[in-house]
Amino acid sequence: HVTIRVSGKLFQGHLAYLEQLVQSAIECRLWPLLSLAHLEELDREALLYLIDGENCRFGIISCPSFIRERMDHEKERASA
Repeated sequence: HVTIRVSGKLFQGHLAYLEQLVQSAIECRLWPLLSLAHLEELDREALLYLIDGENCRFGIISCPSFIRERMDHEKERASA
């Protein structure tokens, strides 16, 4: 495992760099874990990135409840 700490804001413009980190971990045969404990704000594109990648390309740890609630809401909306 390798932990990637994401803090502050996560917006669409940050996703290419975050994806590079995730891909680099995978290439090194490490399972990336995104620690979101200090993430304060994210846009819809970042939210969708987290939803699409969770448990497929990376794990999520220390996820604030407001982010998990947004993720769950978006998943429900997409399945309706």
